[in-house]
Amino acid sequence: MLSRVKISERDAQERNKDFKQVNAGYTREQMLEESKRCLQCKTPLCRRGCPVEIDIPDFIRELSLDNPGSAIEILKKKNNLPAVCGRVCPQENQCEKFCILGKKGESVAIGNLERYAADWAAANNKEKKRLETQTNAVKIAVIGAGPAGLTCAGDLCKLGYEITVFESLHDTGGVLRYGIPEFRLPSEVLDAEIEALKENGIKFVLNTLIGRTKTLADLFDEGYKAVFAGTGAGLPVFLGIEGENLNNVYSANEFLVRVNLMRSFDFPHYDTPVYKGKKVVVIGGGNTAMDSARTALRLGAQSVKLVYRRTETEMPARKEERIHAKEEGVEFVILTSPVRFIGDDKKFLKGVECVKMQLGQPDESGRRRAFEIKDSNFIIEADMAVLALGLNPNPILPSLTPGLKTDGHGYLIIDENFMTSIPGLFAGGDIAGGDTVIQAMGMGKQAAKKMDEYVRNLK
Repeated sequence: MLSRVKISERDAQERNKDFKQVNAGYTREQMLEESKRCLQCKTPLCRRGCPVEIDIPDFIRELSLDNPGSAIEILKKKNNLPAVCGRVCPQENQCEKFCILGKKGESVAIGNLERYAADWAAANNKEKKRLETQTNAVKIAVIGAGPAGLTCAGDLCKLGYEITVFESLHDTGGVLRYGIPEFRLPSEVLDAEIEALKENGIKFVLNTLIGRTKTLADLFDEGYKAVFAGTGAGLPVFLGIEGENLNNVYSANEFLVRVNLMRSFDFPHYDTPVYKGKKVVVIGGGNTAMDSARTALRLGAQSVKLVYRRTETEMPARKEERIHAKEEGVEFVILTSPVRFIGDDKKFLKGVECVKMQLGQPDESGRRRAFEIKDSNFIIEADMAVLALGLNPNPILPSLTPGLKTDGHGYLIIDENFMTSIPGLFAGGDIAGGDTVIQAMGMGKQAAKKMDEYVRNLK
């Protein structure tokens, strides 16, 4: 009762050579055993930790009764992307964190159960059930087909609005498609979720950069009564040190876009160039750093070193991703920070000069500050480096839209109603300060409610 049913994983030395899923998901028997661990609390604390407000005990109860069809209907009332959330949402820091069973043992595996219900629906053709809503003929536009935009679009569609999603790239999904590798979130899983939204009447217009292809004013002139901006964070953070412009020094954004969105891992079927380093250094300690390191291994790297200036305890990456990375062969080089990239005479990377670090008192994030240890410099031999230091908000829409205000970090300024400085323009997700996929979805959901109120009050 106190221990959860473990999800099966592929052998590390097998999975680190391909892009197939790491976790297999629950079998029906495993699902039944795990779902019956839920205490069905009268006051379910798990709901407090869910940004998209899923009725967690209700869907788990249906699973325990072997009714996955009813479970997915409960999930879909609140969550437009359950197969995605079941795979990449950090439940351990959200819903599962509040599970009462976790006080003396292991919390219910809410994420694994959500994935089971969503995968069952896809396998049994239940994803394409059209919502029974009546259109109100009011048009609303969504900018960006990432997690915030998809969630906002799905919720507004349920309320009867005619929704068009404008996406600048050639495919939908945003960070879900270009930022998360196939071995964590297969493209066919994401495709099925988005196809369900299309089946319910949401229109997607690709290769359209709002601000350039069309302006915000154009959208309002075309009859859209409100607009949601979920344009994400697409501006990489760099270190500002010598050698960052050397060949084969990538930002994680560029590296993962080439591999995930443009499918360079599937060469020669997709002829997208990406350098396949043999000695790779990845700099950072978040999920994106883990994704980059594990991707480099799968592309054929002989060694991958993950350089992080604090200890593993301070790493923001999920525990599961850290464990998987180390199992697969990623070497963690902790308390270390790069100070220079070293190139050969042809401007190709050949090494990373680093310095050892020590920890001091906690900073504003609660993590202990890292300080250089004098004269501790050393060199890591490398022919490829990936900087996974985070992303700043996408600057394109605010830079091309007069009157659209941002804060000192470039995030769109929104009020308590998720409205920006431009009446009728709402925002959520990374562009407005959301840090994770599920937080972006939560902001998209709350913005949809406020947009509905706004449109209803228009004269």
